[in-house]
This record gives sequence, C-alpha cells and structure tokens, in this order.
Amino acid sequence: MDSDASLPARTVFARVLDARVWLAVYVAVLAAIAFWPSPVDREAGPLLAYIQSIVPWLTYERIEFTANIVLFVPLGILLTLILRKRRWVLPLALGATFAIEAIQAALLSERTPAISDIIANVLGAAIGMLVVLLAQRWSQTRNTAGSAVS
Repeated sequence: MDSDASLPARTVFARVLDARVWLAVYVAVLAAIAFWPSPVDREAGPLLAYIQSIVPWLTYERIEFTANIVLFVPLGILLTLILRKRRWVLPLALGATFAIEAIQAALLSERTPAISDIIANVLGAAIGMLVVLLAQRWSQTRNTAGSAVS
C-alpha cells in the first residue's frame, strides 16, 4: 500500500518522465546550439580533418548534414508524443528550423544559414516521428497478440 510520504517522490518522477518537460529541456539545449554566436563545431576542425583522412568520403558537409538530422530526431519524438494532431509535427519542425536559420542570418554574422540545414532538420524530425509511430504500432500489435493468446 502506498504511503503519503512516497507521493511527492512519485509526482517528481512522473514530471521527469513527462514529454513536455523533456521538450523544454531539449528546446533550451537546441537554442544554445542554434544561437551560439560562433559555429559550435569550430574547435572540432582538427578532429573532423582526422576523420576525413581515415574515411575520405566522410566530408565535413556529410558530417554536418548527419549531425543536423540527429539533432532534430528528439523534436520529432517529443512532438509526436505530445501532440494529439500529429499532422502538426513536421510543420512545427519546419517552422522551428526556418526560424533558427532566419535568426542566424539576421543576427549572427559568424553563422551560415543553409537550406541543407532546413532539409536535414525536418528529415530528423520525420525520423523521430516515425520511430514513435512504429514503436506504438509494434506495442499495439504485441498487446493484441497477447490478448488473443489469453
């Protein structure tokens, strides 16, 4: 039986697991990365050059494009979990990435906005959305199969 003393801990735990809390944390981290005055990968130049010397086809552009995809996968996951109307996930991701690129163009002289960033970011959000939808479908199929056996 649960005691009243365990209730606050359970409430805190439930909030930590809430996708809206994770979305707020994600947006804060994303904003820090997106609006950092200088390119966030500036110090990674030697590492990227070393990687490319080992794997020549792994160019800076490919690494950056992939990083932008990965950066937006959590947005797709979290928005899909939060929004009842999932058709808004990709338009919101597009709007967010367009806003980031526009602000970089207008206010951050050392940052270079790019259409490829917009494409990669929306692709990442789409992958995140697909991960959730596939996981939910798998869970439903598993639950249905389990009910049929009982």
